[in-house]
Amino acid sequence: MPLCFGSTTTCGPCHRPSLQALTGAEAFWQVGYADLDDRLGRANLGRSLRVRLEPPSQPPSQATGNQTLMQATWLLVYFAVLIWSAIRPHDYFTWALEVAPAIVGLIVLLATYRRFRLTNLSYLLILIHCIILMVGGHYTYAEVPLFDVINDVFGSGRNNYDKIGHFAQGFVPALLAREILIRLNVIRGSRWLTFFVVTFALALSAFYELIEWWVALLSGASAEAFLGTQGYVWDTQSDMAFALLGAIIAVILLGKVQDRQIAGLRNYADTGLAP
Repeated sequence: MPLCFGSTTTCGPCHRPSLQALTGAEAFWQVGYADLDDRLGRANLGRSLRVRLEPPSQPPSQATGNQTLMQATWLLVYFAVLIWSAIRPHDYFTWALEVAPAIVGLIVLLATYRRFRLTNLSYLLILIHCIILMVGGHYTYAEVPLFDVINDVFGSGRNNYDKIGHFAQGFVPALLAREILIRLNVIRGSRWLTFFVVTFALALSAFYELIEWWVALLSGASAEAFLGTQGYVWDTQSDMAFALLGAIIAVILLGKVQDRQIAGLRNYADTGLAP
């Protein structure tokens, strides 16, 4: 069916807007409508079945470029904080123990980046957790200056930066485990998923407490800064409680946000353009 190129705003025979009355983008989609009519062979049927086509707000290639740039920026932040933390830390033994999970985590993420790329939410939370670990490794968890100031203001008897670390230890792994379980379709049902994610985070926290104990047994007094108990008899139990609290809050606050990002990854993969 021919397109009308008259000067009027509409064409009498086909009642379509003429190209002169359309912007470039509208003309492009109008051509698509005409092509649909031609393929169907019936103008009226084509118009009745016509589906409004809208161009994507952002081309997939551009979206991929933006995400890559953002993730590269996060990687630079990671290395900047890592280098800072390694410059004259409290002691290098404690620094190595505290920063080791961040370094191992980066190696795993780089090794799996092509085969199993995570959502931006997960990458951002992992970066934040790594920064917490690096700051704790630089100062030790018992001597972070900012929390010394906070303790002076509120009259607390201990530096509570370690509780921030254990809160993150539940918050971040919970969402990371949740994403992996959803994408691999390991568990069906939101209730069982939440239960497993929270208990996984709690188990991970308990295992880390065992690691602290083993390190203390092997290294003796040199592990005191790594333990960071500060004389608190319930330090181990409170660490696990903060990890449990972090996992629960993570699922409540960011569960739906994570679901949307996972859906976005799946839609992008369906286009065949995902790496």
